[in-house]
Amino acid sequence: MKRNTWQRQAVRDALDANPGFVSAQDLHAGLRDGGSPIGLATVYRALADLADEGDADSLQSTEGESLYRACASPGHHHHLICRNCGTTVEIEADAVERWAASTAAAHGFTEPQHVVDIFGLCPACTTEAASR
Repeated sequence: MKRNTWQRQAVRDALDANPGFVSAQDLHAGLRDGGSPIGLATVYRALADLADEGDADSLQSTEGESLYRACASPGHHHHLICRNCGTTVEIEADAVERWAASTAAAHGFTEPQHVVDIFGLCPACTTEAASR
């Protein structure tokens, strides 16, 4: 575990203040708007460290940008993410876990790791889209 510098704490606090996923650039802009002298490279490093330590969730948007949020659940987990509003639900995916392990084993791989996030429309956005 890395030592907790004021920069890491500032990034952690800013991440905690955001309800959903946020890009490093947007998080950095918010910190700078609040008067912080923190650099963008420091924000990227802190976010990567927080994700590696399990204190932040990280995923790629459909545009390929890395997004982060404060982690609500420790350990490995998966998400349902609304493409429209960003609502995120953490889900259990036991079938995915079994499939990943058996697929890796069938090909002689050990210690498999995977990332599974499902993008769609949440119930509210689905209702809104249907009423248009």
